[in-house]
Amino acid sequence: MYEHLKEKLALLPDQPGCYLMKDKHGTVIYVGKAKVLKNRVRSYFTGTHDGKTLRLVNEIADFEYIVTSSDIEALLLEMNLIKKHDPKYNVMLKDDKSYPFIKITAERHPRLIVTRKVKKDKGKYFGPYPNVQAARETKKLLDRMYPLRKCHTLPDRVCLYYHMGQCLAPCVNDISEETNKKMVEGISRFLKGGYQEVKKELTEKMLKASEALEFEKAKEYRDQIAYIETLMKKQKMVLNDFVDRDVFAYYYDKGWMCVQVFFIRQGNLIERDVSIFPIYREPEEEFLTFLGQFYSQNHHILPKEILLPDDVEADLVKELLQIEVLQPKRGVKKDLVLLAYKNAKISLKEKFSLIERDEDRTIKAIENLGKHLKIPTPQRIEAFDNSNIQGTDAVSAMVVFTDGKPNKKEYRKFKIKSVEGPDDYESMKEVIRRRYTRVLKESLPLADLIIVDGGKGQISAARDVLENELGLDIPVAGLVKDEKHRTAHLVIGSPPEVVELERNSQEFYLLQRIQDEVHRFAITFHRQVRSKQAFKSVLDDIPGVGQKRKQQLLKVFGSIDQMKKANLEDLRRAGMPKNIAQKILEKFKS
Repeated sequence: MYEHLKEKLALLPDQPGCYLMKDKHGTVIYVGKAKVLKNRVRSYFTGTHDGKTLRLVNEIADFEYIVTSSDIEALLLEMNLIKKHDPKYNVMLKDDKSYPFIKITAERHPRLIVTRKVKKDKGKYFGPYPNVQAARETKKLLDRMYPLRKCHTLPDRVCLYYHMGQCLAPCVNDISEETNKKMVEGISRFLKGGYQEVKKELTEKMLKASEALEFEKAKEYRDQIAYIETLMKKQKMVLNDFVDRDVFAYYYDKGWMCVQVFFIRQGNLIERDVSIFPIYREPEEEFLTFLGQFYSQNHHILPKEILLPDDVEADLVKELLQIEVLQPKRGVKKDLVLLAYKNAKISLKEKFSLIERDEDRTIKAIENLGKHLKIPTPQRIEAFDNSNIQGTDAVSAMVVFTDGKPNKKEYRKFKIKSVEGPDDYESMKEVIRRRYTRVLKESLPLADLIIVDGGKGQISAARDVLENELGLDIPVAGLVKDEKHRTAHLVIGSPPEVVELERNSQEFYLLQRIQDEVHRFAITFHRQVRSKQAFKSVLDDIPGVGQKRKQQLLKVFGSIDQMKKANLEDLRRAGMPKNIAQKILEKFKS
């Protein structure tokens, strides 16, 4: 252990607060909270740990802590710190699942849509529906019962939905505000659990239509009633008080936790959420952190109440979420908590084999790769590839793999600016220079290993810039392909030497994934650049089509082929004046 860590551990206070673990680059890799900071932080550096926690501890080069006045203050601070730093070991909080809602838009002529984004836009939202199929089926039923407008932009003629009886066609008909209001009220009533009332109304309409010998209309009402019954049978009725509630339970084993959430809406158990993640503290603390993040970061709408198991600090949760919190002791609600616990236990046991396989495929692969290269475990790998065709539109791309997995939000694209003609070595120098000058300037995380696509020349070009211009000591390896353009071997050093890897090893498969991914990313970018250049060049000699109009046409049509299919009205809708639109059409005809 570093000497300065020992000194800092000795000064830890016996008060509640949050701690931030940092790696050798100063990057925050884990955030936690503790009732007693002294005990919690010291526990990471004493005793024995499993492989998962050991990896975290081995990366800790420093830590900070913030003292708070209470547990709830520590929990709130922890949530904010995780949101700010996005630490890689707080994996449970990187869950980007979003659930569908049914929305009635707040437009003059409202629409009924399924959406995953909840906005403050005066629309009415119903859900969540973790099962998107359930949301779509419900919308499908409501479309047949309440013919709201369907088109995003009103057309100038009626569409198929009008002929199907699913739209009143406000595009050509004068639909009153009162008519829209009645339909919105009917949909709202249905989605708030009043489908029995709606079913009763439909039954009355069916009988009246039958008595009036309007059999087609009676059949339509009968079909709607049958559809309601079919849809509602798919949902298990669990309570009859129609209160929206979420039911939580968790199970943990071997340093992993599974949390199950049952969403109950209007008495119906509509679906569940399953989250599985590694834990590094006491299970109860990990669960509290999960609970706070579940609502604050995943944009779930708070229900009227939540049900929790007995071992959770209910008062803390109530203070955190400002919501009714129950820990039922008996009855249906207790059965729901136990059912969630049972499902959590089953899910975690089923996932263990997959988790172990995934760890072997990623974590062990980078550990073994580091051993073969005789460098520390390369947790962060940055790989580069150049792409050009006969020297035109030269580009380069970089992909990032963190702990053996692609980190797509950190991918970067480069247009080659200073190199004339097809010169891969100078292109590599430019990209490495631009990338790591920015890394130093903005104090971004440094790579543990840089991989270039190629051998001696590419490695030398990269190392020349890193060592002689920027003063950086980062290992650079090259991936060499065979005559069939497949990953052949890895080289490193000066002069470069082949690193012996078993072709069926996980580390070799990892290198293949990296090389395939960076090549795919570079080629895709190169095609986009060439496509844009070709698109613009076609329009170059048309009077009145300048840079802004080229950009507008590119934005609307995306490709030359799509623009060729356009008619005069399509071009007008894309923002072109009539005379310019006609000139564009003449250009393509000629």
